[in-house]
Amino acid sequence: MLKWLLVLVLAILMLGALTPWLRRIGLGRLPGDIRVVRNGREYRFPLASSMLLSALMTWLFYLLR
Repeated sequence: MLKWLLVLVLAILMLGALTPWLRRIGLGRLPGDIRVVRNGREYRFPLASSMLLSALMTWLFYLLR
């Protein structure tokens, strides 16, 4: 279980580090991505971007198999 926790933490750190680059190529601003601004704070829910990245990663792993 410790290995999965470590992998999860590393994945979250990588995603956080790659967020500015991913925004430059348009991820996070697709139709279906939700952005809520309340009380001066911004909350993002990148639903469409997550589904697109999931489909791309699934396709990539399928090709590498």
